[in-house]
Amino acid sequence: MEVILKNTAFYSKRNTEFYKAYTLKNLDEIPQIRKLTKEQLFAIQVVAHVFPFKTNDFVIRELVDWDNIPDDPMFILNFPQKEMLLPHHFAQMADALLKNKSDNEIKQTANRIRMQLNPHPDGQREQNIPSVNGIKLPGMQHKYRETVLFFPQQGQTCHAYCTFCFRWPQFSGIAELKFASRQVELLLQYVRQHRAVTNILFTGGDPFVMRAKTLAFYIEPLLDKGLENIQTIRIGTKALSYFPYRFLYDNDADDLMRLFEKIVKAGKNLAIMAHINHPAELMPVAVQKAIARVQSTGAQIRTQSPLLRHINDSAKIWAKMWRKQVNLGCIPYYMFIARDTGAQHYFGIPLVEAWQIFRQAYQKVSGIGRTVRGPVMSCTPGKVQILGVGEINGQKVLTLRMIQGRDPEWIGKPFFAEYDEKAKWINELKPSFGKNNFFFEKDSVDHKKLNLNKAETINA
Repeated sequence: MEVILKNTAFYSKRNTEFYKAYTLKNLDEIPQIRKLTKEQLFAIQVVAHVFPFKTNDFVIRELVDWDNIPDDPMFILNFPQKEMLLPHHFAQMADALLKNKSDNEIKQTANRIRMQLNPHPDGQREQNIPSVNGIKLPGMQHKYRETVLFFPQQGQTCHAYCTFCFRWPQFSGIAELKFASRQVELLLQYVRQHRAVTNILFTGGDPFVMRAKTLAFYIEPLLDKGLENIQTIRIGTKALSYFPYRFLYDNDADDLMRLFEKIVKAGKNLAIMAHINHPAELMPVAVQKAIARVQSTGAQIRTQSPLLRHINDSAKIWAKMWRKQVNLGCIPYYMFIARDTGAQHYFGIPLVEAWQIFRQAYQKVSGIGRTVRGPVMSCTPGKVQILGVGEINGQKVLTLRMIQGRDPEWIGKPFFAEYDEKAKWINELKPSFGKNNFFFEKDSVDHKKLNLNKAETINA
């Protein structure tokens, strides 16, 4: 029997019944939970009534260092902490639980808090949802000309939830906050009508919670003739580090690899967008084997993560993570700024400090690791990169650049903001040199420029 993890009695090649999820309902079944105090356990229960909580055996046994609680970054990444709620929100939720209010009253309290946490930031619901033939497509987003996001219905959960996740509303049980669709035919109609679209990003949740057959139902039609404008299939996932056995020993893992090979054979670039937040996620043998197996199909693995207080807020951690990713054949892609939703007050880092961390980490890796872009805010107008701090005519400024935008004319355009060492998001910045607005605030987005309503193919 080939043992592939340190817990030899539990994980083996022949054992295919090894995925076990833990939520609030069975939290007490986690053996290591006894290491927590009553106060810590109660805090998890309070916060998990607002932010969705799920972990699994792999995370618990292989990623969390239970001898370093409560400071272990993988523990913080998976288990809700008291400070992730603002004090008055924590008090409201705790009061509802301590008074043994009904399930409905507890749910109402949670939903009231959730709606105060900017559940859909950056125009996701107001500006990103497209339509085809007059039909709104709430399971899709189209923000940038070349890229469409698709949320397959069966993929709107994960093997475990990250506490920082900006898509936490997907798992909150509030139907009107959820993006999801089974309508692959409408996706096909949309990309046929919008020939400028070259990339489809399957996202969630995590599409790899689906069976290979279900994932193929969504992807294979995109490989047909007549859709030559679709050049890249992207799949966003945390499964490589949260449950690598999906790619190794699940009963349809071989089918999944064959699907990857079919995509590549069809001439499409298959990019697995792996969310890796800390070097500890890359250390298990199973994770490294899963990465190698995925790459053997011809798929690329690109890595990305937000910069997160309490988890990866040091240049040393990022440099180590990028070097390890490169050694494993992955492509460092993005360092993001924590989005202005959910527990941003807990995870967020000021933009100036974020730039300093990025710059110091960037200096510690060779050119082969400098494929990464950051730090980047994925905000309403587009992806804004903080290039650094400078001085112009005696005035200290932040230099920024739009590296992706709702209007393609904005892409690559540098601009300046007043120096502010406390600002964590673009809405906290002010334009420099006495200007009243940033250029993207005064420019209107011309949808003809976006080619959203124009059958024009963008050549690669």
